[in-house]
Amino acid sequence: MPLIATLRLPLLAAATALAVLCSPPAHADGLADLKAALNRLQGSAPVKGQLDISLRRRQGDGAEAEDTQTQLSLTLEDGPRGLQVLFGRELLARIETEQRASAEDPKAKTPTLNAVNELQLNDLKRVVAPAATLARSIDSARFKAEKAEDWNGKPARLLSFEMQLEKLPERQRKYVRSFEAGFDVWIAADGTPLASRMRQKVSGRAFVVVSFESSADEDRTYGVVGDRLVMLRHETRTTASGAGEKDDRKLSTSFQPRS
Repeated sequence: MPLIATLRLPLLAAATALAVLCSPPAHADGLADLKAALNRLQGSAPVKGQLDISLRRRQGDGAEAEDTQTQLSLTLEDGPRGLQVLFGRELLARIETEQRASAEDPKAKTPTLNAVNELQLNDLKRVVAPAATLARSIDSARFKAEKAEDWNGKPARLLSFEMQLEKLPERQRKYVRSFEAGFDVWIAADGTPLASRMRQKVSGRAFVVVSFESSADEDRTYGVVGDRLVMLRHETRTTASGAGEKDDRKLSTSFQPRS
């Protein structure tokens, strides 16, 4: 073999090795990382903590609008015996007081009772086990894009999704004329969800003559306790109008895990 060919082989191998070392790593698949993390974080480690709830609501418009606001605290515990909700004595006393007032005067304001009545099992479950719900939302949406974007000053990845009208129940879909909805999820390097944001606008017509519009904005912040994802903060803002009525609602929750 000629000398120049003999020298070319090791030089080519060295150049190839250098290119591999200097080239950037392959782009990670954020969606796959997120799905893997959600599957990993549907654990059964016991979790307990205080859930603080704030509800503000404005019904009606103008001088006839009615404003209500209330705050309450519950204890949530999810463990071997399942999900348990503990109402403190002070909260139970407030509920009893409002029930008596309502019995005496049907027009009496009962903000605490109204807030408790609005609590749904699925809402409470999502606080201590949101991974399954988030996974279903992702499966029913269309993935749009991924980009690097800091969250709370730390490096993260932002995944954007578009929600599809076809995923709504048919009996609701037939009334909708305009539908815009999507959500974003910020994830850590290992795919763990850090936060999410949902935006939705809907308008349509029901019963031929009744037009309606509604919008919903939802922000969530997540954390990890043991082998499970938990929802540390949640804020939902909804507005709806139709048939001469208007309803503005803001629900905020804060969960503080404790041992």
